Amino acid sequence: MKALALSGVAGLEGLALRELPRPELELPDDVRVRIHAAALNRLDLFVAEGLPGVRYTFPHIVGSDGAGTVEAVGPAVSRVRPGDRVMINPGLSCGRCAACLEGEESLCVSFRVVGEHRAGTAAEYVVVPADNLAPVPERMPWAEAAAFSLATLTAWRMLTTRARLRAGETVLIWGIGGGVALAALRIVRHLGGRAIVTSGADAKLEVARLHGADAAVNHATADVVAEVRRLTEGRGADVVVDSVGQARWQDSLRALRRGGRLTVCGATTGAMIALDLRRLFWHQWSIHGSTLGSRREYAEIVALAHAGKLWPLVDGRVPLEQGPAAFARLQRGEQTGKLVIEVAT
Repeated sequence: MKALALSGVAGLEGLALRELPRPELELPDDVRVRIHAAALNRLDLFVAEGLPGVRYTFPHIVGSDGAGTVEAVGPAVSRVRPGDRVMINPGLSCGRCAACLEGEESLCVSFRVVGEHRAGTAAEYVVVPADNLAPVPERMPWAEAAAFSLATLTAWRMLTTRARLRAGETVLIWGIGGGVALAALRIVRHLGGRAIVTSGADAKLEVARLHGADAAVNHATADVVAEVRRLTEGRGADVVVDSVGQARWQDSLRALRRGGRLTVCGATTGAMIALDLRRLFWHQWSIHGSTLGSRREYAEIVALAHAGKLWPLVDGRVPLEQGPAAFARLQRGEQTGKLVIEVAT
């Protein structure tokens, strides 16, 4: 089969279209999916650079998001059958540890991610457990189905389970061009919140306004903290959604109201931050880390997708052969929404 795979952890220079063996079913609950479309995430760039503690087998197929048609199922599989249109939840859990038994699969002691810890979706075929598949909504195109899972699930957990966003609250969302940020915008609107978004590009801010942002701030030319304070009558944001990390950490804290909640799912600009504990306890902030989500949370967003809600914004589509160029575009941060690789028609 054809696949986009890394030859090593030397960045995108090691990414190329390769001919690799088709994956086989190994476990009773395995399902082989013929991929129609795969979506890119910033996680893929981190994988290309090499992540601490992750052992890769090369060539390593990239891609955490994908959608396609079930081609073959293991003997224990009854949830899906060949021919079903499915999208993939990339979070893999053991199903046996205390966290899994409590329904908190993203806290599993052996939690892994498709495309990071095992072969990914940017290929003609991928094998995943049946429990990681969900039906594609009837009218949803392949590109949107491929782009749905990782970003939407991440943002959903951040805002509902971790930050416990309530209707009427104000949320600051950094970097609105990214998939998680755009999913967060949709979720804030769905939950009845007020969204203030930022970007360094005015064109991305305009797209965000068209998709429901209440206010948009260019963080390259304006003082975001001052704008948030002005827009909230000096109070500050109830919740901050941050996937940026180091570069905007202090601004995220300064933008929070007393008793506010900061939810973090990434560290695009760096992982090391400083924190004055006196400010933390005096302002009674809550700081939450968040990674993907549970099966229950995934079922919640899938139900909303079937109701025509929370569909992702797709920026562009390219064929598998042009995948490396799409990854380079992601690395430059030019997209507004998800970049999708069309693997099969």
